[in-house]
Amino acid sequence: MSSIPTSVQAVPRISMGGLPIAVMNREETAAFLVDAALAARGRDVAPLIVSSANGQVLSLCASDPKIKNLYLSSDLISADGMSLVHVSKLRAQTPLPERVATTDLFHDVAREAQRKGARFFMLGASQGNISKAVTNVRTMYPDLEVVGFRNGYFSLYEEAIVDQINKSGADILWVSMGVPRQLEFAMRWRPQLKVGVLKTSGGLFDFLSGRDSRAPQWMQDAGLEWLYRLGLEPRRLFWRYAVTNIHATYLLFSMPVAVLPACDAEPD
Repeated sequence: MSSIPTSVQAVPRISMGGLPIAVMNREETAAFLVDAALAARGRDVAPLIVSSANGQVLSLCASDPKIKNLYLSSDLISADGMSLVHVSKLRAQTPLPERVATTDLFHDVAREAQRKGARFFMLGASQGNISKAVTNVRTMYPDLEVVGFRNGYFSLYEEAIVDQINKSGADILWVSMGVPRQLEFAMRWRPQLKVGVLKTSGGLFDFLSGRDSRAPQWMQDAGLEWLYRLGLEPRRLFWRYAVTNIHATYLLFSMPVAVLPACDAEPD
């Protein structure tokens, strides 16, 4: 792309595995999120909801209409999975430029936010992990304003959490509570939230805290990060990956891949 889209409607998308996936690289995505968040500052507008899809998400959406509706209610879905990138290069007229993994994107957005003055609120994970994650982020990005944080152990109907976020003056809210809870929170409180952008984040804070480690770069590039994680937690992850990887591969190759109109975020 020659320039960063100025509105979410202008972001190019392709339909993959039943979801509309944004055709933007990490740098473009980071710039877009920060610019959109700052443009919303002081305005009475609902936040943009930005989520991500990998093989597991494609499988869940195909199996559960409620989860799929949550994703289709997002304003933007990034490709957080190399399988989507690889298949797009085989099947799409406009392939995905690269994987936009949230664990990488966070740092791109943090650098951009630090430079432009956007403020973060971090919501999710255990109290120990979120506290450590915030400490590490403030060390890595000393000029970045992390204006608030809270663990993810609360009722989705607890309005006091929304009040805390709004009073912080945050521009970007990172919600790390897993699928589908983080999107349920986003859609439940979207009208009341005063942030510019809400980014769902999966297990991001566990990585930022240092509790979890990333796979070697060559495994990430090859789309094998799931295998690295399986080696770390075989009992918890074996059946999840055994089912969702096969199902996602089927969806990526059996469902139509098409460029979506710029004004329409719904797949054909």
